[in-house]
Amino acid sequence: MNNWLRENRQTAIRGLGSLLALGLLLILVREEGDGELFSALRRVSSGYFFLAILALFVSRLFTIARWHVLLRSAGVDVTFWRSSMLTFTGNFSSNFLPTTIGGDVARLAGAMQLGYDRAICLASLVVDRLVGMAGMALALPFGLVPVFSMDGGLTQAAVFPAFFQKMVGFLRRTLTALSIWLNKPLALTSSLLATIGNQVFIYAAISLLLQGIDHHLPFWLVAGLYTLTYFVTLVPISINGLGVQELSLAFLLVRLGGLTSSESATIALLTRLLFVIASLPGAFFLPSILAAMNEKKVVE
Repeated sequence: MNNWLRENRQTAIRGLGSLLALGLLLILVREEGDGELFSALRRVSSGYFFLAILALFVSRLFTIARWHVLLRSAGVDVTFWRSSMLTFTGNFSSNFLPTTIGGDVARLAGAMQLGYDRAICLASLVVDRLVGMAGMALALPFGLVPVFSMDGGLTQAAVFPAFFQKMVGFLRRTLTALSIWLNKPLALTSSLLATIGNQVFIYAAISLLLQGIDHHLPFWLVAGLYTLTYFVTLVPISINGLGVQELSLAFLLVRLGGLTSSESATIALLTRLLFVIASLPGAFFLPSILAAMNEKKVVE
């Protein structure tokens, strides 16, 4: 009972955090007038938008490859198709079912349903997330440098120690999960290269959206701004970063990218839409995984 209350309280708090962030984003847009947002949306070139979707789907393939390499190197006899199925299911769960089931839980449940070792799959998911964070950390300086150069940058930078402290704690808690892969440097290196490929195509997708509204920002700046947004959303104050991601990306695009509030909100909202679209293939695989999880609960 206590666990149920604690979990639902956390969900309620995150829901309020999402609503607050979305409300602040709305206020940011309303400063220029609601019509400006729709005007900016109409300016987006359909060609660039579809190219952005394509770029994000390519990034998903690199995400699949990252986890697939970790599974195979740990002795799990899984095909790339099955890794793809599980990864897309996890992405779909994170976007559409964030209050009831997490993406990693969906991947783990699916892997167990397919008969793979639970302990190894769980460890691989932890390392997969860890490698993803490590890849993002490589691009973090591209975002920190312009932030520190902003007016009041030192004051704003006071927030970042909290993020780094959270990261250090995460690394300490999950270090044991690396034990399987510490003697497999090739697998770790390959998974890190895969996450870098994933990031490059995410940055490319956002760059294409910017091109779609006739804005050009240096690729390194796009990388830095998105990476900062990624680390902001690690703080558990919203559901799957909803609202917080859009607000932080919009704010950074205004302050560091020179976009108007309506233009930055357009890019932030379309970025979220791209991730949702790229997760849709998981809808085909999720029902069977949910059924397996329900059967497991009945047995227990």
